[in-house]
Amino acid sequence: MRILAKKLAEAATNNPGTEIEAMGWVHRIRDMGGVNFIILRDRSGLMQLVLDEKPELTLESVIRVKGKPALNEKAPGGAELRVNALEVINRSAPELPFQVNGDVSKVGLEAILDNRTLSLRNPKIRSIFKIQATIIEAFAAYLRSKDFTEIKSSKLVNSATEGGAGLFEVEYFERKMCLAQSPQAYKQTMVVAGLERVFEVGPVYRAEKHDTPRHLTEYVSMDIEMGFIESELDLIEMERGLLTYIFAQVKDKNAEDLAAWDADVPDAAAVAAAPIISYDEAMQIANDEAARNAGKNKPARLFDINPEAERLVCDWAAREKGTDLVFVNEYPRRQRPFYTYPKGSAGTMSFDALFRGLEITTGGRRQDNYDALVEVLPRFELKAEHMEGYLSIFRYGCPPHGGFAIGCERLTQKILGLANVKEACLFPRDRKRFEP
Repeated sequence: MRILAKKLAEAATNNPGTEIEAMGWVHRIRDMGGVNFIILRDRSGLMQLVLDEKPELTLESVIRVKGKPALNEKAPGGAELRVNALEVINRSAPELPFQVNGDVSKVGLEAILDNRTLSLRNPKIRSIFKIQATIIEAFAAYLRSKDFTEIKSSKLVNSATEGGAGLFEVEYFERKMCLAQSPQAYKQTMVVAGLERVFEVGPVYRAEKHDTPRHLTEYVSMDIEMGFIESELDLIEMERGLLTYIFAQVKDKNAEDLAAWDADVPDAAAVAAAPIISYDEAMQIANDEAARNAGKNKPARLFDINPEAERLVCDWAAREKGTDLVFVNEYPRRQRPFYTYPKGSAGTMSFDALFRGLEITTGGRRQDNYDALVEVLPRFELKAEHMEGYLSIFRYGCPPHGGFAIGCERLTQKILGLANVKEACLFPRDRKRFEP
């Protein structure tokens, strides 16, 4: 019977004389002069093996061992396996591109990504994606508890709901198609179809020429859409509850993974304390913070909520409100897609969520009236004849609705304090990276 590292102490306590089997990768080899140790790594953690003879092994080789478990408080997990049989399943090449069992902070990001098969074996790097798995699981579980239905939409689309910019074209038989920028139209379709509340977790694609620590051309978007709302405030409260649940699940299920990065997550009180401020208020706060930090040197005035403004607003929230989270609403119409519901003469019922200095969410109420959508298109240099597929959603009765999307990699990045969002992506794509 195979046993995992995390279950070894239990086996040593309950069945110390029973032979068991373990399999995994050779993480470390130690010769202590007469006694030899192998640290074996499997999906659950590390296990200490004790051998009488020095093994002829290379690091990262895959092995199978049999032996009897015994308690040892100095061993990982408080137990070890005293081996009486060892089989090499597949031997690793002796020269590794970098030290898998070493300090990954000393390995450059490009080397980590170029050697993804090996870098993902490092327990600290793998912990990133264990946390990410919990985020996605918690996202879906919370929304199901609120009567949302999960959907999966096509990633091949004829056009974009925002227009034609930033699209990847692909050959599709005798015509051109595009990779979807978001599941926007499909989410809205399902609300209008009568499901009312839907969510999706899936890849989206942005053909934007960014090369920054916060951008990917392909990322995982966690989307929701809900009908019969009054304004963006309904969505903000939904996200507040959602993030509270996600953070609680990460804290409960990934304590060791958080500790590996010396990271933490906000508690429920901190999420509840997250302020809702208007775009104009956010701009004032950002400029006040810039002036406050500049001392005698007068800073250049900020005219948009750019990455620097996001950071400054979050600095203010941390200091004045005791929270890492800020909701900014009422963005100007010029900064939002044509389908965003208007508020006043120039504002919108839209919002962003800023977390630890980075925008992780964009959302808002959508326009639900067919005639109003057609009327506004020329202001955005769009034509009704090019948007018929999208406009058809609204011909036969549409409820007031809206939604938002959370960037999964960005949320992971900010929870762990990673320097680059690519660290939070298994196989990142940007303008220069096409593999693995």
